[in-house]
Amino acid sequence: MEKYRFSVVIEKDSDGYVAFCPELQGCYVQGDMYEEVLMNMKDAIRLHIEDRVKDMPSSLSPLGRGLG
Repeated sequence: MEKYRFSVVIEKDSDGYVAFCPELQGCYVQGDMYEEVLMNMKDAIRLHIEDRVKDMPSSLSPLGRGLG
């Protein structure tokens, strides 16, 4: 499986932490602790990419057969 790198912005607020990935529209998460928000973001990015690849015609898929 190929590895990709994405930027992640994590900010602390009064309720914990929020994070988003600027390269992936709508990819936002939150968590009570830094480690939690980081794990949530890894999952959110994975799911976001899987969903995009699944909806993409296989001839255009960067991974050929999708993820997994």
